Amino acid sequence: MALKRSWVEGANDPQSDFPLNNLPCGVFSHGGDDPRCGVAIGTQVLDLAALEAEGLIDLDDTPLLDVPYWNDVMERGPAVWGALRARLTELLAEGSTLRDGIEPHLHPQSDCDLHLPIAVSEYTDFYASLNHATNVGTMFRGPENALPPNWLHMPIGYNGRASTVVVSGTDIHRPNGQIKTSDDPQPRFGPSEKLDIELELGAIVGTPSEMGKPLTVAEADAMIFGYVLLNDWSARDLQTWEYQPLGPFQAKAFATSISPWIVTAAALAPFRCPAPERRVPLLPYLQEEAPLLYEIDLSVEITPAGGVPQTIARTNAAELYYSSAQQLAHHAACGCAMNSGDLLGSGTISGPEPGTRGSLLELTWGGQTPLTLADGQTRSYLQDGDRITLAGHAQARDHRIGFGNCSGSILPAVSFP
Repeated sequence: MALKRSWVEGANDPQSDFPLNNLPCGVFSHGGDDPRCGVAIGTQVLDLAALEAEGLIDLDDTPLLDVPYWNDVMERGPAVWGALRARLTELLAEGSTLRDGIEPHLHPQSDCDLHLPIAVSEYTDFYASLNHATNVGTMFRGPENALPPNWLHMPIGYNGRASTVVVSGTDIHRPNGQIKTSDDPQPRFGPSEKLDIELELGAIVGTPSEMGKPLTVAEADAMIFGYVLLNDWSARDLQTWEYQPLGPFQAKAFATSISPWIVTAAALAPFRCPAPERRVPLLPYLQEEAPLLYEIDLSVEITPAGGVPQTIARTNAAELYYSSAQQLAHHAACGCAMNSGDLLGSGTISGPEPGTRGSLLELTWGGQTPLTLADGQTRSYLQDGDRITLAGHAQARDHRIGFGNCSGSILPAVSFP
């Protein structure tokens, strides 16, 4: 698909994350006003609540956009999503006759505060990258037992905490918890010593489903409103001690960061790609009839306190084995009701080579081969003051569809009473 040209500043720059083809959805505030819905275009944020109030956008009998979340729009379903996208494209396209009425409602992104774009209903994290699962399994169980016996048959996941999903830019306190190493005769309590990141893609459920009603993969795909970058911060030492027999708990509950802009499924549609060849046939309810993964270039950057940014990993969302639609269909297969605003994390996305691994656990092979940074410091896991920034975009010939950044810095652990 070719670039759709816009009259908005910066929107036609081939290096911009936010051309007219994108129109990602976010929540912003400006000049002390209340947070409300907007879209990113070029270097600007367009105030959709203001356009709705002036009658330039008319989606429903009641206002949908003068609120600090996109859930109301998402619940209305794909017909409303498509109508909004078409109307915004008309208003912002080069040659639009309504430019004079739109321009006063554009604000420089640098002058805006960005907020969590949805009211997160529930959060589920999956384990959908074959390379990641193989690497982690090899470290802990050896190459002959790397994959759990169910891994090639279904998307493995666990239910996480929606209350600690935060927007990019929110700093993260190092978590406290129980730790027991091979040298500890008994568990001890204290700050995590093996704090990690996980490079993920988050899918946002738009339309809800009913309890007791399973979904086909195609139905699940149609329910997904859009995608965000996601960092599921992880305390590996807490996880090692607590995860058997039920899985991650405190090691993951303290923070999950997402990017502030939701890139819609419609914007990413031209970048669909097929899943990798299946090692074993999937059961019918998980089989896809069309390509459901996306070609999205992803990167991880670390900036130590007082240091310079350095990219430590590059990979692609096409490395996933299971798509978000398959994860959603599996989630609902038992009859679990899905809600507007549910967030599904893909799990760490890793490629086959060392520099394409989406976690420090893999990049340093459990701390055995620490990373050397540009200033000579080394890292096995995160230190206080480190800042992590995830970035991602899908690349077309003359434009790209970007997510912006997902970042957060590590603060010291809070002293326990």
